Amino acid sequence: MTRRKHDSSREFEELLHRPDPHKLYVLRLYVSGSKPRSRQAIATLSTLCREHLAGKVDLEVIDVDEDPKLARREQIFALPTLVREMPEPLRRYIGDLADVERLLLGLDVETRSAP
Repeated sequence: MTRRKHDSSREFEELLHRPDPHKLYVLRLYVSGSKPRSRQAIATLSTLCREHLAGKVDLEVIDVDEDPKLARREQIFALPTLVREMPEPLRRYIGDLADVERLLLGLDVETRSAP
């Protein structure tokens, strides 16, 4: 009787590349206080997350006016800036986030098609 060697590294690699229908989005939105463009970006992104990423998103809104050193450390030079940390690769969206369709496409979010 021969035993097969269990190849856990191969299984791990397969799991890494298998599409996850429940993938988690990690988003960081950098804004400047209560400026109109920042308020609009927060509203747009909140709606997008509620309608398309419910239960699959970790969204953090960061006011760089409260921590300017954080903005420098994270290399945030224009506001608002949205950073998609997960799923990889990391992506940045700078400026007006009002075009929801373009934002969904850029975030690689699958939208539900109408029946």
